[in-house]
Amino acid sequence: MGVLRAFIAIDLPAEVRQNLSKVMHKLQQDLAGYPIRWVTPGNIHLTLKFLGDVSEQNLNVLTHLLEGEVQTHPPFEFSVGQLGAFPDVRRPRVIWIGVEAPDELFGLQRGVDHVMAKLGYARERRAYQPHLTLGRVARNASGSQLREIGHHLRETHVGFLGSVRATEVHLYRSDLRPEGPIYTRLFTSQLNPAAPPAIL
Repeated sequence: MGVLRAFIAIDLPAEVRQNLSKVMHKLQQDLAGYPIRWVTPGNIHLTLKFLGDVSEQNLNVLTHLLEGEVQTHPPFEFSVGQLGAFPDVRRPRVIWIGVEAPDELFGLQRGVDHVMAKLGYARERRAYQPHLTLGRVARNASGSQLREIGHHLRETHVGFLGSVRATEVHLYRSDLRPEGPIYTRLFTSQLNPAAPPAIL
C-alpha cells in the first residue's frame, strides 16, 4: 500500500471560478515579473482540512469517518469577495480572496478537524480563516518586492464575486508536478438538509 497527499474541500461553481479567473488575470498582468506562483483557476477550492500524507490502507476508515461527520451538518451558502493576504497585505506571502461564511461553515470545519484528529491528523492550531488562495509569493522574494506587492494589493479593489451553495464535501488527492499540482477527487459526501443548524 502506498501513501498519497490529500485534503478535504468544498468546490466552487463555474460562475465563481470565472470571476476569480478574471481577478487573477488582472493581478498577473499588474504583478508580472514578481516571484508569485499563481494557482490554476480550476484548482481553486475552499479547503476545510489539509491532511498531508495519507496511507491508502486508511482510506476506507477515513472516508467512513468523514461521511459520518458531514451528514450531521446542513447545506449552507457563503459569499466570495475582497482581496487579502497572509500574514497581512504589508508582508504578503499568500494572496487570497475572502469568504464570508455562516456559522454552518465553521461548525463543519471544526467537526471535520475533530474527526480527523481521531485518525492522528493534527488539530488546527490557528483559528480557521476561510479563504480562496490565488497565489503564493516565493520565499526568496526581497523585502522591497514584498512591499511593492503589498502596496499593489492595497490599491486593488475586489468586490463581490458571487455566492456558493455548499451541498457536498470532497476528499481530494494532490499529485505534485513541475507544472503544478493535479487534484483528483477520491470521495464525496453530501451535506444533510435534515441536519440541525449550527449553534456556536
